[in-house]
Amino acid sequence: MYSIGACGFGSFGATVNGGDVSAASSLYRNGVGCGACYQVRCTNSVYCSENGVTAVITDQGSSDNTDFILSKHAFSRMAQTTDAAASLLALGVVDIEYRRVACSYPDKNITIKIDESSNNPYYLAFVIWYQQGRRDITAVQLCETQNFVCQLLDRSHGAVWTTTSPPSGPLSLRMLFSDEEEGEETWVVPVNNIPGDWKAGETYDSGVQVNQ
Repeated sequence: MYSIGACGFGSFGATVNGGDVSAASSLYRNGVGCGACYQVRCTNSVYCSENGVTAVITDQGSSDNTDFILSKHAFSRMAQTTDAAASLLALGVVDIEYRRVACSYPDKNITIKIDESSNNPYYLAFVIWYQQGRRDITAVQLCETQNFVCQLLDRSHGAVWTTTSPPSGPLSLRMLFSDEEEGEETWVVPVNNIPGDWKAGETYDSGVQVNQ
């Protein structure tokens, strides 16, 4: 499940946040939920810890009417002890409580990962890694750095943003961060541009991070 994943994170989706990751059903929200963090705790007082685990949504999935399909690592982390973790894993399905929390990636900036399907200069697809805070990225614009003409990108699936006509030269991103509960929206412009000779599979440090 976590090798590719509906979010398009690839192997990153299995290793981010120390492997405390999850697939989600309704919380996937057609890809908008990709990268969101949730505090998840099970309610069995015999086995479950009070704090539970903070898991990142990296995939879509549903079974047995579950809200989350946690990785084995994350599922075990809901337990009080190693022995309790073994008991939890044996149960397989448990009742939980959860809430949205801020993601935290110390010493990391928001990072742009160019998807392997990209082909400069004909097709550009990328995902956004290491987004802190509790907001959703609901729109992305790609701008030429010479004349500042911008185009709104398509969300092809999950967290993958694409264009079949990427501008030439260095590229500037604009990301719209939205908070549905507060009704607030903020455009964030990275300090660093994507270089004009961008390559499939490469990662580029945006030079910015958010904490909202």
